[in-house]
Amino acid sequence: MRLVHLADLHLGFRQYHRVTPNGLNQREADVASAFRRVVERVIELRPDIVVIAGDVFHTVRPMNPAIIHAFTQFVTLTRELPEAVIVVIAGNHDRPRSSETGCILRILSPLGIHVVDESSRRLDFPERSLSILAVPDQAGMAPELQPDPSARYNVLVLHGEVQGVLPEYLSRGDRAAMQVPFEALAAPRWSYIALGHYHVHREVAKNAYYSGALDYTSTNPWGEMLEEREAGLPGKGFIEFDLETAKHRFHQVTHARRFENLPAISARGRTAAELDALIRERVEACPGGIDEAIVRLVVRDVPRHVVRELDQKALREYQRRALHFHLDTRRPEIIRTAVGGAAGRRATLAEMVQGYLARRPLEHDLDRDALVQLGLTYLQEADATEQMAGTTPDV
Repeated sequence: MRLVHLADLHLGFRQYHRVTPNGLNQREADVASAFRRVVERVIELRPDIVVIAGDVFHTVRPMNPAIIHAFTQFVTLTRELPEAVIVVIAGNHDRPRSSETGCILRILSPLGIHVVDESSRRLDFPERSLSILAVPDQAGMAPELQPDPSARYNVLVLHGEVQGVLPEYLSRGDRAAMQVPFEALAAPRWSYIALGHYHVHREVAKNAYYSGALDYTSTNPWGEMLEEREAGLPGKGFIEFDLETAKHRFHQVTHARRFENLPAISARGRTAAELDALIRERVEACPGGIDEAIVRLVVRDVPRHVVRELDQKALREYQRRALHFHLDTRRPEIIRTAVGGAAGRRATLAEMVQGYLARRPLEHDLDRDALVQLGLTYLQEADATEQMAGTTPDV
């Protein structure tokens, strides 16, 4: 019995100001296109079960184009896979904060789709010896997770944050998801665990996975791409899992939009004209060009006055060519030499010594660089001596 696991579709996601000829936000169109291609691929696979682990929409009250597109694609899915069990649960982006507000996912129920949006519900299919425990996003911690001992196949579909598995930044989102202790999953007791909320494909156990999103719809796509590269992932996609053989396969989604993170630039000691030339070099060396792509270029250690002197006409041209061009300028880090004052990193003892010797008036025949190096050498020797003696230096 084969299962397909999707999550975090985020239909209706909008970003930047570029629109299609029909007036639709271009990123919303990109996300819709990815879902349409995935539906076509799922139909080709002809699985017995399709589960969508939350965040079908990006907002609780999506705009009409997103609703129409979602409904149309689910009509196609149910028509082409009439024998498949299709389960959709609500994620933290789908679930209204007020209990008086109905969940938009209920419009899918008349299609024969099993929608679970308020509290956990067990869905039993005795003719398939299948039991699915559907756990939508809920306030606080997850409920007790128990499989059905009478069923041959037990599937858990859950939208939430498995504690100790996901990056810390996810807990600080404006719509934080339900917390799930890793031990509560009890993975060996289930045939498969389909998780939603985390946008990067990740194995939690041999039979438990976050499928990841279908497109880059979070506030930190660059961080997601870094995680994917480190994990050896090709990008976004969905999961096919065989409940009989426990064979897992990740299907990559081809995106309509390129994301280009250009090599960063250090602006320390450079003029605005020199930075203009380096920015132009990075843009011209971009694989495939920047046209219609989403592009980021980080420039570190650049003071505000230098940013104001950059070639604004050239930057506007890059912004015109790309779907979005983000020149991410970052000011030099402030290092405090006193306890009080503005925010910044406290200087280390070595930095304080170096700064003091660099400013101290010297006799004309003294080599300042040699003096600074000698001072740092003495400091290192003193630290080494104190460590060997097992004491703390008296600073």
